[in-house]
Amino acid sequence: MYRWYLEAKIVQDADRLDALGAIGIARCIQVGMTFNSQLYSEIDPFCVDRIPDDKMYIVDHFYTKLFQLPETMLTEAGKNEASKRVLYMSGYLAQLNSEIQ
Repeated sequence: MYRWYLEAKIVQDADRLDALGAIGIARCIQVGMTFNSQLYSEIDPFCVDRIPDDKMYIVDHFYTKLFQLPETMLTEAGKNEASKRVLYMSGYLAQLNSEIQ
């Protein structure tokens, strides 16, 4: 029984990890474009003074869901990898910020 329980945790973590990192960024942009969302809000691109709206802005999905995923990981390895991938995504946002300023 325990073996299956652990395998279920690993599969769930793997599914969530697919939403993070470089692949996660690409997937997020691809899905957002499908829904005709803008990449970011020109007024407040990084949700400093507004509530994120991931239906309108692709980058907002990082804040509404993706950056919370490490807390939902069920294995220690999943948490560690998710944290690394979120750090990469934060670097992407920092670079985006420098390019749009």
